[in-house]
Amino acid sequence: MEYTLVTKLIAEFFGTALLMIFGNGAVANVELKNTKGHHAGWLNIAMGYGFGVMIPVLMFGGVSGAHINPAMTIAQAVNGMFPWNQVLPYIIAQLLGAAVGQFIVYITYWPHYKETEDANAILGTFCTTDAHNDKVNYFVNELFGTLVLVFGALCCLSLPWGENDHAAASIVVGFIVWGLVTSMGGPTGPGLNPARDFMPRLLHAVLPIPSKGASRWGEAWIPVVAPIVGAIIGAWMFCIFFG
Repeated sequence: MEYTLVTKLIAEFFGTALLMIFGNGAVANVELKNTKGHHAGWLNIAMGYGFGVMIPVLMFGGVSGAHINPAMTIAQAVNGMFPWNQVLPYIIAQLLGAAVGQFIVYITYWPHYKETEDANAILGTFCTTDAHNDKVNYFVNELFGTLVLVFGALCCLSLPWGENDHAAASIVVGFIVWGLVTSMGGPTGPGLNPARDFMPRLLHAVLPIPSKGASRWGEAWIPVVAPIVGAIIGAWMFCIFFG
């Protein structure tokens, strides 16, 4: 069934919002003071992001493709897999979804934001940060992480086995994200998604949060540009070898 563009955009909006609720919600549960999951650990965060991708792909993959990521949308368009005239609407829907999802996390965790004095912990519930103060490593980590994500997701969802069993393919994509967060998440988070980083960072800058510190805009271009570059390469590899 072919859905209208409006329906696809609604799917992208809700899918990206769910990604933020599951993913950054898990970070907030671990990092903010006096939550039930305080200091639950990195695996809790990885699981949140894994489900944050898996569930929207299960829900909306058959509607919009469940890109839920501007890097995926741009990469597919660059490689001839997605119409250019839908790229900007998709990205706008993803950005708005990311903002709404992050705002829901902010609202639900507001008492804990007020109690948390660690500015880095607060920032981490919104966007990625450079753990080693090395912008080159930040870029490389985001590039390769997104490359693996896009290449893996396209192999799962676009090869015959995935097209014939969308549910199984969606679950595997979730595990790819889960694995990437556990394996390559140490240096930066990771972000792997411009919408997941830029819109929450913008909210961090404007929302009233005690002890929130700086939003670190000097490095904010990296989790936008690097995932796009990595995604384009990942989609190109899929087209070259399996397209």
